[in-house]
Amino acid sequence: MKSNQKLTRSALLLSTIASTMLIAAPVHAQQAGDTASQDVITVTARRREESLQDVPLAVTAYSGEQLEAMGAVDILAVAETTPNVTLEASRGTNSTLTAFIRGVGQQDPVAGFEAGVGIYVDDVYLNRPQAAVLDIYDVERIEVLRGPQGTLYGRNTIGGAIKYVTRRLDPDAPSLTARVNVGSYGQLDEIVSGSLPMGDTFRMGAAVANLQRDGFGTNLTNGDENYNKDVLGYRVSAEWEPTPDLFFRLAYDNVEDTSNARGGHRLIPSAPGYPAHYGVLDNVFDTRAGLDVVAQSVESDGLALTAEWNINENWTIRNILSQRQDDSTTPIDFDNLPEGDLDVPAIYTNEQTSEEFQVLYEGDRLAGVIGYYSLDANATTVFDVLLDTVLTGLNAQTFGDVDTSTWSVFANFTYDLTDTVSLTLGGRYTEDERTSRVLRRTYLGGFSEYFGGAGFPIATTSDFLGTNSWDDFSPTVSVAWQPSSSNNFYFTYTQGFKGGGFDPRAQTTGTPDFDLSGTVTADEVFEFMAFDPETVDSFELGWKYQGGSYSHAVALFHMDYTDIQVPGSVGIDTDADGINDTFTGVTTNAGAATITGIEYEGNVDLGSDVFTGGDSLNFAWALGILDGNYGEFINAFGVDISNDVVIQNTPEATLSATLGYMAPFAGGDLNASATVSYRGDSSQFEIPFPALDQEAYALWNASVVWDSENGAWQLGLHGRNLTDEQYRVSGYDFVNNSTYAPELGTSGTLVGYYGNPRTITATLAYRY
Repeated sequence: MKSNQKLTRSALLLSTIASTMLIAAPVHAQQAGDTASQDVITVTARRREESLQDVPLAVTAYSGEQLEAMGAVDILAVAETTPNVTLEASRGTNSTLTAFIRGVGQQDPVAGFEAGVGIYVDDVYLNRPQAAVLDIYDVERIEVLRGPQGTLYGRNTIGGAIKYVTRRLDPDAPSLTARVNVGSYGQLDEIVSGSLPMGDTFRMGAAVANLQRDGFGTNLTNGDENYNKDVLGYRVSAEWEPTPDLFFRLAYDNVEDTSNARGGHRLIPSAPGYPAHYGVLDNVFDTRAGLDVVAQSVESDGLALTAEWNINENWTIRNILSQRQDDSTTPIDFDNLPEGDLDVPAIYTNEQTSEEFQVLYEGDRLAGVIGYYSLDANATTVFDVLLDTVLTGLNAQTFGDVDTSTWSVFANFTYDLTDTVSLTLGGRYTEDERTSRVLRRTYLGGFSEYFGGAGFPIATTSDFLGTNSWDDFSPTVSVAWQPSSSNNFYFTYTQGFKGGGFDPRAQTTGTPDFDLSGTVTADEVFEFMAFDPETVDSFELGWKYQGGSYSHAVALFHMDYTDIQVPGSVGIDTDADGINDTFTGVTTNAGAATITGIEYEGNVDLGSDVFTGGDSLNFAWALGILDGNYGEFINAFGVDISNDVVIQNTPEATLSATLGYMAPFAGGDLNASATVSYRGDSSQFEIPFPALDQEAYALWNASVVWDSENGAWQLGLHGRNLTDEQYRVSGYDFVNNSTYAPELGTSGTLVGYYGNPRTITATLAYRY
């Protein structure tokens, strides 16, 4: 069935390419000086176009050309060369994103928890992490902003933001780009994009990507491929420019991911007394997962309307209206064994409508933005937890429905006090409201009606409906000194805020009697279910230098991070038989942490001193050092364990080094590059567990790309993880960390998920 689907998609893409070629005109030869100009990446981190050198923020930017040259497949690749950034596909999926920047993020994808890192597609904030592992096609650039954001645009984000910016359409001539990638593990990607002017003021465009790859391993229970890829995405847009000062863009995008669910690798044998004995598999990409009541499916789409009016040379008005939704069905086999022990089919449904209005001003000495942002969103999660080996047909179901309503006003202005010194003042006022329904029930008879089962409820352990609201004011103050065009020194203080909520997996029946009155009151239930917002105070000192053949960006930062939200789950023995037969969510505002670090990104052009005849040699690097410590960490039992915990998903050191060589070859340009990226030891959760955590490792990538003289043809060869390094990116832990005894279910769940093995990809692109 999938083979026929692949052929159908391929035929559709080839037909699109052929029909578009009939109306596309060849591109003109590259003009002298174009190569040099491409080295200057223009970003909109401060809501106006600036070079990276002029932005007093810690920003790393990648142009679309750079991403293609490095063989990047999706946004996860940018974490390899961006300091103090972790981007991973969440456990068991290809499409759900786990993101951390400078130690701040959110690992849990269920409804009720906000992201610590904001993901934006063309200035539209993605409220949920499902379908947020964005594949790279038709992209103009990706910007990674480190530190709290919120006084310049969109949703307040406490850790940082990643902006995915697609290409605008060519207003003057038809254009077309067609690319085919063929690689190891049966990789076959077909990507086509193009645009067509329809008069002097209107144009239309489209991009389609069909991304296919076989699995890295096999599901030994059902024979399915494990870690395969099957994604179809497309984007259509229309742009209307009735006058040079008025611009409208309507864009729609859709992504459908029908890859198999990722089965994990058990790190321990099945526990004594389990129905069958299973040892540890040799291949970390193989699995024995047996959950098959639903198939993995992810579909996401969104519609955005952007309007921009340049009133005059000083004033601009911009409005961004968007509606998005996504639906995910996923079978997560926690124990990764054929039996039904900790089998979790899940459904995630998300909808959001956002509105952002900006008034921008740019004068001789003053520039800035005033804006309004609102978001109305709904996130629904339902999942079963089958514990068949504890009691046949035993199922703990969780249903969570979360409504989020938030609005904010923000402003950020920079004033040039002198020709070299500028002062930036900003602020954001936010009002958040969150309403949560949490329904948890115990079933017998197997899976519930949501997953086509015959199970029936026998007890309700949570039936909660609550609303809570918060307001916050977050300021920003920054001073920049540019004594010359080569140097930019800055100091910035920023406060970040992340809203609170209700634990979507907590059991109201497990609420403690906080006041020891003998009766659990409604207020105590509310207190047990709720958690408060997070805040962070960030201080950053930076120096950007660009002179001659050398440039760098250095940032020293210190963050005071308070009321940190730490979600988790623990097993519960409800019948005192010594076996945990259900679980409860435990989310605490753990306390406070301090995070201090340094980031050093640099680039040096060695070509002018070494080569002649047009050759050039370039060396670039990115270093991140981070020291994070909890000053207080109160666990679910009220005990301070701050001496025993660490900042999760964040190594103390990240380092990358890239050597690039360019030379004229065969009538075009040949670019060769090699990148080594290093990540230090990291912990999957706050409490270190060497059996699950990842030791330091390094990845080696290399690419060779040839572009024809007129830019029409491109050939490339890309190797990633050339040393075939084996490294864990996530996992599940439901065992006692000392004895390895099961804490939920009877098999003992200690499972790891792994980054991609060595892959080789050849690319062919043709541009009109």
